[in-house]
Amino acid sequence: MQEILNTYLGQVKIGRKQSHKNLEVFPLLFTNGGTLDYMLLDEALDENCIDIIEVNEGGSVPDLKVKNKSKKMLLLIDGEELVGAKQNRIINTTILIAASTTVTIPVSCVEQGRWAYKSDKFYSEKRVMASSMRAQKSGQVHRSLRERGESRADQGAIWDAVEEKSMSMDAPSPTGAMEEIYKKNAGSLKDYQKDFKLIDGQVGAVFMINGEVVGLDSFGKAETFSKVFQKMIESYALDALDWFDPKLKKTAVKKDAAAFVDKVLTAGQEKHKPVALGMDLRLESETVTGFALSHEDELLHLSAFKREKDNNGSSASMGRFSSRRRNRI
Repeated sequence: MQEILNTYLGQVKIGRKQSHKNLEVFPLLFTNGGTLDYMLLDEALDENCIDIIEVNEGGSVPDLKVKNKSKKMLLLIDGEELVGAKQNRIINTTILIAASTTVTIPVSCVEQGRWAYKSDKFYSEKRVMASSMRAQKSGQVHRSLRERGESRADQGAIWDAVEEKSMSMDAPSPTGAMEEIYKKNAGSLKDYQKDFKLIDGQVGAVFMINGEVVGLDSFGKAETFSKVFQKMIESYALDALDWFDPKLKKTAVKKDAAAFVDKVLTAGQEKHKPVALGMDLRLESETVTGFALSHEDELLHLSAFKREKDNNGSSASMGRFSSRRRNRI
């Protein structure tokens, strides 16, 4: 797995910057794309190839049951939101599920005030959790894997993060639902999304807010990234919108994006058993937290975030922004 990641990052090229206000994106380009055949969450739901339900009638907050009815493998992406059933959840880590297989997956609740059925099955609103919260969750999952061998997040910390984001973005919800943040800011998020375009061979991107690297998400092949591109842009745009400060005029530079890729490459690496198929590699250093999932010698998803020294394994880089007075766009 380490060799797979090292080879991948050694071949990735950084493209020309794209930007909207305080969000700047450097495309990651990779010509030797993977060949594994799989479906993603939204297309599987559209084709009725997947059922996502509570593990039983009573439900379990940190677990959901996924039935892959397709003859293809199914790739679920870290941070994707599942809406419905007894409460909305997000997926704790990227998971590859075999064809015609049922798997129990680790999730976290992002709707604290509801525990009653809204629907029998979960569906998708095509959202990925904000990058700052995914960064925090990454450290929590890594710690859980070390201590218990399970991809669990800190549910209390997740609820706190959702509440803080809801308050800072003036998006209260009767059930404390994360989805209200996206609904309240839908127009502004679309303004961010419209200025970012896919380019040939793009498998991912390094994302920078207010001139500083926040993280990167990259996939084994361009086809996969093209299908989650808008969701990923929105994930980072939500933080950019929250942290916008008209007084800040810092501009992202390519060398900083390249330096972050190098830091990901040199971060400490730990192999862990995946939830389903493949190999899970956790990344951690004083400045990086993240993970990579591979299968059959192919990288599927690399997700890494900038972090600072802290005492609980969470990404502290977001604290620099959350402590400032926020200015709405």
